[in-house]
Amino acid sequence: MEELKVKAPAKVNLGLHVISKRDDGYHNIETIFYPIKLYDVLTFNKSKSFRFTSDNEEMNKSSDNLIIKAKDLLEEETKQKISVHIHLKKNIPIGGGLGGGSSDAAAALKSLNNFMNLNLDDIQLKSLALRLGSDVPFFLDPKPCFASSRGEKLEQKDLKINYSILVINPVIHISTKWAYSNIIPKAPVFNLEYLTQKHLDAPDKLSGTIKNDFEDIVFEKYPEIKKLKGELNESSALFVLMSGSGSSLFAIYKDNLSAEQIMNKLKTKYFTFLQKN
Repeated sequence: MEELKVKAPAKVNLGLHVISKRDDGYHNIETIFYPIKLYDVLTFNKSKSFRFTSDNEEMNKSSDNLIIKAKDLLEEETKQKISVHIHLKKNIPIGGGLGGGSSDAAAALKSLNNFMNLNLDDIQLKSLALRLGSDVPFFLDPKPCFASSRGEKLEQKDLKINYSILVINPVIHISTKWAYSNIIPKAPVFNLEYLTQKHLDAPDKLSGTIKNDFEDIVFEKYPEIKKLKGELNESSALFVLMSGSGSSLFAIYKDNLSAEQIMNKLKTKYFTFLQKN
């Protein structure tokens, strides 16, 4: 195999509860990870030495690159030198709560394992994924999941949003570390483990059920995001929520036309993506 091209999907969080602080410095959370059809694209080619490039200048300059860290972990685990050129076409906004970096890392782990015939099994890959980030294991097999503990305990759920999903990123980079440092953990009112298809089939009733605990602190520090959520709520959206620790919001609409109307209004100012139903 001379070349391998893979798509790394984004996700949104159907609710996110920060329940308690752990002794290891992490937090116990619960959430529903829901993959969406917004993808980064990674291309792998054989090379005389390792090389990483991207169409995104920020990625080319960053020293905190999870793709390179995934490569380094694989070399450490297998004691094999990985000589590959990885090119990343970056479509998922950086630092927007959509999991792009984690998804890229998982795609790199899986793809390099196959491309270089490293022969690591699923258990080994999941262990390496968790060392890279709490939500990286989800992206090894990105299907709707209830996630608990740090976010690495996964239980696949048969869930599907049968409506249009509009994602808006206000191009505000929010540090996950900052968000977790400022959150006050609390017990959830509704346990997301009990979210069912029946709930998703009535998205106009989700606001009383599904919450994101990060919204309060993020909206206080970044009022523009709070204002944007208000604007989406005042449109014909059935449900609006922030994804992850922000700054992206996603809104569910009854049809594509309703979503396109607000998207056309916002796309000159913000990043927008519409997953049509």
